[in-house]
Amino acid sequence: MPAAGASSGITRTIYNTFFKRNSVFVTTIFAGALLFNVGFDKVTDKVWDDLNKGKQWKDIKHKYEDQ
Repeated sequence: MPAAGASSGITRTIYNTFFKRNSVFVTTIFAGALLFNVGFDKVTDKVWDDLNKGKQWKDIKHKYEDQ
């Protein structure tokens, strides 16, 4: 059962790093939520722009702007 010893070491390290103190736990949750939000927004914006290429103002404004 060497895997159990290695896994308990990893588990202990994760617990001591992130979960032992409430302030670190809460900070980790907020940081993770913020990073997830930024990443999700970037991915969904990219998908939206790819699906609607040529239909958005940023794609056609050159036709209507005075130069």
